[in-house]
Amino acid sequence: MEIAERQTSRAAGWSRRTGGFSAVLLLSVLIGHRYDLVETPAFLWVLAIVALLAALALLFAGFAFSRLWNFGDRGGRELAVGALLALLVLAPYGVVAYRATTYPPLSDISTDLDDPPALAATRTGDMNMLSPPTPGEQRLQTETYPLVTGRSYNLPFNNVLQAVETVIGRRDWQLAVPFPDASGQSEVTIDALAKSFVLSLPADVAIRVTDDRDAVIVDMRSASRYGRYDLGDNAARIVDFLAELDQEVAGQVGTAPAE
Repeated sequence: MEIAERQTSRAAGWSRRTGGFSAVLLLSVLIGHRYDLVETPAFLWVLAIVALLAALALLFAGFAFSRLWNFGDRGGRELAVGALLALLVLAPYGVVAYRATTYPPLSDISTDLDDPPALAATRTGDMNMLSPPTPGEQRLQTETYPLVTGRSYNLPFNNVLQAVETVIGRRDWQLAVPFPDASGQSEVTIDALAKSFVLSLPADVAIRVTDDRDAVIVDMRSASRYGRYDLGDNAARIVDFLAELDQEVAGQVGTAPAE
């Protein structure tokens, strides 16, 4: 009586290869985009391809598992490696999907909803269009991000502007133009390009410093260039910056800022 020789599952091998390729491609495009070797539109397309490859690796793993279970094929180790790599690659996508369901569909956040600071950067056709917030968007921002509020300091205009420059200098932001000279001016807007921490997605930032004689007002705007959802990134950028500005003003002048 002959015993049939166990076959090696081809699907298990394809699962390992596809999962490994998706992981390498994901790391490569993340590094390339962070160092400006890959443009953002191409980066987003590659992310979509990576997700499809990882899902395909899981399908191969599922088919291979059914072969191992029903016919006793070899390839359990390759199946496990492929499935593990695919799950690791897809995990960040799951986090993004979850955050997209918990954060509102906003990509342009400002401390002044009626008169947002103007952004100097030019938007191309593949970027988000800049437009005044609708009443619904204003309500969403107010309800979701109550800490996104401007600042009012009872201090000299130049002192506040110096504090703004100091806080910007601590961040890896690219100024659109050199920091402006405040001599003889009562309003200055600083424009910069900021990037998100993990994906390095670009956002245009504008910080407006206004002397209205009674106080110096600081308003800030952060608008993502791509994507309908910013996943809270712009609001967090504004809140963190203005909280640090409060500390900088208090440290430089020795007077606590007035909200």
